[in-house]
Amino acid sequence: MTEPTITRKLPTLGICAACSNAGKTTLINKLIIELAKRNIRVSVIKHAHHKFDIDHPGKDSYEIREAGAVQTLIASSNRWAMITEMQRTPNPPNEANLNELIQLINADYADLILVEGFKNANIPKIEVYRPSMGAPMLCLNDKNIIAVASDSVPTTQPETVLLNLNNIQQITNFILQAIIKK
Repeated sequence: MTEPTITRKLPTLGICAACSNAGKTTLINKLIIELAKRNIRVSVIKHAHHKFDIDHPGKDSYEIREAGAVQTLIASSNRWAMITEMQRTPNPPNEANLNELIQLINADYADLILVEGFKNANIPKIEVYRPSMGAPMLCLNDKNIIAVASDSVPTTQPETVLLNLNNIQQITNFILQAIIKK
């Protein structure tokens, strides 16, 4: 099922794969470093398929959240983070709404949003594809995939741009031209 078209203020690019451990996070980490060298500020939205926690028992913020707060905002002079307990909201969704998450990113702080996961999202995406993993190519059925980054030449040639997963400069150049238009 495809999500509705995403409305966004910042250029947004998804990094997706058909399976776990394909290298999405590794690629994003390398892209952040390379884009920073080129004075491009990156924000990231990462999908988690499992229950996760950024807070810890014994901390005030954890205790406040566990007491029943719907949202807890923790702030200091160095950083801030907001935790929203979705099951405490009216009509909790089955899945996070990417469009709403994108709207939370401050356009004054970033030049690009990278989205990890959300492979069904209606945004431009680069697929991380490793033929050795035996997973199907998503680009064969997803018109939003604008490039495939692979560590070897796939047996099925995609009808989109093929990038070398091990050449971060090539991938960054592609993003600058296709997404950021620099």
